[in-house]
Amino acid sequence: MQEQDWKRRLEEDLVDTYDEELEMERDDRATSGEEAFTDEQRERRKSYLRELFRLQGELVKLQDWVVHTGHRLVVIFEGRDAAGKGGAIKRMTQRLNPRVCRVAALPAPNNRERTQWYFQRYAAHLPAGGEIVLFDRSWYNRAGVERVMGFCTDDEYEEFFRSVPEFEKMLVRSGIQIIKYWFSVSDEEQEVRFRARIKDPLKQWKLSPMDLESRRRWEAYTQAKELMMERTHIPEAPWWVVQANDKKRARLNCIHHLLSQLPYYEIERSTVQLPPRVHHDDYFRQPVLCSMMVPEVF
Repeated sequence: MQEQDWKRRLEEDLVDTYDEELEMERDDRATSGEEAFTDEQRERRKSYLRELFRLQGELVKLQDWVVHTGHRLVVIFEGRDAAGKGGAIKRMTQRLNPRVCRVAALPAPNNRERTQWYFQRYAAHLPAGGEIVLFDRSWYNRAGVERVMGFCTDDEYEEFFRSVPEFEKMLVRSGIQIIKYWFSVSDEEQEVRFRARIKDPLKQWKLSPMDLESRRRWEAYTQAKELMMERTHIPEAPWWVVQANDKKRARLNCIHHLLSQLPYYEIERSTVQLPPRVHHDDYFRQPVLCSMMVPEVF
């Protein structure tokens, strides 16, 4: 292949990488009911994407450092429904190796798990050396949804608060770094996002009966969150609040803050050399049956 063709192919691949983020941005705009971009919005969007790609490059350096040093990192994402936790997690993991950085998003406990030690099912997802685990909701379910919806007893609730500081201190002593984020969204903004999801058939699956009930119990969730932070904000694993009414700013601020919490540095990589393709005279590629081919509709 000629040098010019290689350059064109590489540029196309780079544009395709950018398109991943642009598709998600269009998805966000469709959900929020926004119309075509104004000049000001277009400039803000360019600035956002430019900064996001820069921060994602730093996350790749962080990933290399975690692997190189054997660091173990847990990042907890909590917040109200539609606060933007999932969008932030998507942008953090978008360019990373899923074997190094993985997401733990546990469903409601089954009958067996309800009889286990409360932290047991979460402990199974903790990182080994050289791994990052992002908890999309975590053991703090007990302090939030379980408390508000009556899924735990008063005794279980109090035992959680007695246990969780010791549990997290134990993890930190064992070498696991814990960073806890609460995505804070206003009453009005959550309502807008819920209404947008109701109108969007591609997003309606995100609205569970529990999500809808959380709107009615807004104040109870506020009280539960305030008590949770009061009783679990410890020096070994403090809470950090992300102002999340603006999704894009929340993502950038969260990633920037996460990077500031680790003493990572760029790991020098050896130059990668692509070996030449070996050709053999007796090589013959078998034809593929037409019946096996995916129809080229597009």
